[in-house]
Amino acid sequence: MLYAAPAQAQEVRIGLSAAITSLDPHFYNATPNHTVALNIFEPLVSRDATGRLMPSLATSWKSISDTVWEFNLRKGVHWHDGSFFSAKDVVFSLNRVKNVPGAPGGFSGLINTIVKVESVDDLTVHITTSVPTPNLPMQLSFIEIVSQKAGSISTTADYNSGRAMIGTGPYKFEKYVTNERLSLVRNDDWWNGKPQWAHVTYEVVTNAATRTTSILAGDIDVAETPPAQDIERLRNDSRFRLFSAKGLRVAYVMPFYQASADAEPVTDASGNRITPSPLTNLAVRKALSGAIDRSGLASKIMFGTAEPTGQFLPPGVFSSLSDVGVPKYDPVAAKKLLAESGYPDGFSLTLTATNDRVPYSVEVAQAIAQMWSRIGVRTKVNAVPTSIGIKLASNQSVPVYIDNWGNSSFEAGSILGSLLGTVDPGKSRGTYNWSRYSNPALDQQVDTALRTVDTLQREKLLQDASRVALDNLAVIPLFNFVNYWVTRKGYAYVPRADGLTLANAITAQ
Repeated sequence: MLYAAPAQAQEVRIGLSAAITSLDPHFYNATPNHTVALNIFEPLVSRDATGRLMPSLATSWKSISDTVWEFNLRKGVHWHDGSFFSAKDVVFSLNRVKNVPGAPGGFSGLINTIVKVESVDDLTVHITTSVPTPNLPMQLSFIEIVSQKAGSISTTADYNSGRAMIGTGPYKFEKYVTNERLSLVRNDDWWNGKPQWAHVTYEVVTNAATRTTSILAGDIDVAETPPAQDIERLRNDSRFRLFSAKGLRVAYVMPFYQASADAEPVTDASGNRITPSPLTNLAVRKALSGAIDRSGLASKIMFGTAEPTGQFLPPGVFSSLSDVGVPKYDPVAAKKLLAESGYPDGFSLTLTATNDRVPYSVEVAQAIAQMWSRIGVRTKVNAVPTSIGIKLASNQSVPVYIDNWGNSSFEAGSILGSLLGTVDPGKSRGTYNWSRYSNPALDQQVDTALRTVDTLQREKLLQDASRVALDNLAVIPLFNFVNYWVTRKGYAYVPRADGLTLANAITAQ
């Protein structure tokens, strides 16, 4: 098959591995949403492929007191409608993030300490926090700035329709077909120079095998997360190139600590509902953890595209734990512990997993179901689309859920506060704590850590908090992902630890 020469190509076609849940950049904090948003919108502070902070719409920033940050904005930036970017857009955006109607899990946890955002002049913003917030620049790198002019009269539906998709980024919105594709065109007036591509198409290809078929056929030029079993074949095919980076994302099993009235029950051998759920018992969670062969999951199910873990962060990342290894796989001990916990006959439950977001999530869930069944926890798998999974989990309608966390803040504070923090909307804590795990002592540790200015002290406090959560098996870590991309020959991609696939990081070579 003959392919067009990429060096002369004006278009790049990208295969996304997960569905876009919303084009509203403040609606849902998910990797595919960030991927597309960062082509159109920009944050005050951006992150390079390794996570290092870089100037974006802000050229510089500094703390001018323990609780006030000053951001100096970039001069001469235009919105896609031709109007000038200014401080009023920043004020509007940071206030909007807290109040997006219907958002299932937004960004409010990233700015929960912000009490005031004010425009000093057109190019200067002061942000006041309730407590010292040394990570604020990193936290703001997740929040895209939207136009006050467009956003003040728009809803999430207006973003999804394209009407409000007016950004400052390298590409302009052209067309969106829900769950199929997003089309973008080059922003010739971008402040950072002429973008590489005249036209960018993001194709939603959630089926891993179909992504391989599409790139083999020349229907797409870049595919994220190629099927693990195809990696060696693609590596040895001169028509393609592979790029990879160790990822931050961690997969975990989430036991639920509260259940809604209509929740899927955990039942005994006679089919009777067990209340409260056995998973609220730490010894049971330890048994379930010990029954999981993490190395087997990483090597046999994930085909080496994951690394087994017993903690939240990969080795070497700020606030990771150097002395925490992979938990021992010991089904015999797990079965004994289950009996000692009061369940010698085991019990039955359903493990819910999404089938259109993370590759091999269903296969991992099925493998875990077999492992648990061997110790007497009779497990069936409910594989559902992400939209259904979010609804079930956020409404506490399942007993246990398999999910993953991006760790894109490059430290443990986000997972400890947003996933495991006691739900408190007033403090924007526990934004994603669908399981309703609660440990007030842990909350206090995390709060103290996140307002500690001294870097070494903050890392120690986050490590101590991580140990508490891990010792309690608030969630059960499984493995960290390795991020892969495959391109057609003549294209290159700068691989990112956060797993984003950005059009401006693709070059023709």
